[in-house]
Order: sequence, then C-alpha cells, then structure tokens
Amino acid sequence: MFISFEGTEGVGKTTLIQKLHQHFQQKGIDVVLTREPGGTPLAEQIRSLLLSVNHDEKMANDTELLLMYAARAQHLENVIIPALNAGKVVLCDRFSDSSFAYQCAGRGLSPEKLQLLNQNFVSKMPDITFWLDAPIELGMTRARERGALDRFEQEKVSFFEKVRSGFEHIQQNEPQRMKRLDATQLPEKVFTDALSHLQSLD
Repeated sequence: MFISFEGTEGVGKTTLIQKLHQHFQQKGIDVVLTREPGGTPLAEQIRSLLLSVNHDEKMANDTELLLMYAARAQHLENVIIPALNAGKVVLCDRFSDSSFAYQCAGRGLSPEKLQLLNQNFVSKMPDITFWLDAPIELGMTRARERGALDRFEQEKVSFFEKVRSGFEHIQQNEPQRMKRLDATQLPEKVFTDALSHLQSLD
C-alpha cells in the first residue's frame, strides 16, 4: 500500500507519519518511511536546492516545478516502486498533490503542465492520501516554533490560503483517495481517524 500525507506547513504530518510507522511495525508489516522532495541521496540534493533561502537569483516557478518532478522521478524509480513491488507499505510525506497545491494553486502555474508531467513521469499514485487540514495561522505558528523557516515556509499567509484551497479542490474531486483529517485535534485523535480510514480499505 502506498500512503501519502499532505497539508500546509505545521499541520502535524510528521507526527502522524511516525505514529502510523510505529503502528505498522508493531503489526509486523514491512514499512518504508520516505519524503518529498527527497527520499534518495540525489533527490535530497534537489530538495536542498528547492528549500534553500540563499539563492543569488529568484527561482522561476517553472524551475521549481521541474525540480520537484526531477526529484520525484528519482524517488519513484529508486525507492517507491521497488518497495511496493516487494510488498511493503510506503509512507510518503508529500507527493504529487503538493505539486498541484503549491505550484498550480499557490504559484498560479497551469494545471495542464502538471497533467503532462504526471502522465509522463508518475507511474504510481497513492492508494490513499491523508490531507491534514488546519487554519493557516495555526500551522505557521507551529512552523515558526520549529526554528528557521525554509524558502516555502517564508511565503505569505495569502499564498498558503491558495495552497489550502488547492488541497481542498483535490479532495472534492477525489474523495475516495484523499481523506481530510482535522489537524486542529489532538495528535492521538488524528491518528485514530487515519486508522479508521485505513481499516475501511481492508
């Protein structure tokens, strides 16, 4: 099973992923924990380019999108597909839904560009996606408490409102795959809500 986790900054994705990782391990299930952008040594180098705030020039929106997909192609081929072929569960912190939410809804890029990239370079979509949803201000407060903000985290609230709308658009169009979780709840309740969705798939 391929499970992805989406949301704006500071909504508790990492906490939920860790809880589910532990849950699968306790059940004796082989589970791979990974993230995007990143997940392989080369893709992690691309991640550093994408998140760095110290570029001498402004990164073009198309460059950002293509770097995301370069990392994704590497990640799929070297981590996700081999793990799924071996019968493992893959837990991935972000996947292609983030590209729609951040680069299309947030940056204003054409969805057609994304569709073209998905058709050519994304050979497998998640079986289920958990969208952790919380008010933007709450998430940004949490993100600031973690320390220095990366290039995305430094964006304005208005940008993240567009991103959140992007996730909402996907959820409304693909309710069977993307499940909204109320991320304002205690982490344990978010975890039990996620488990109930997974059990309904069995």
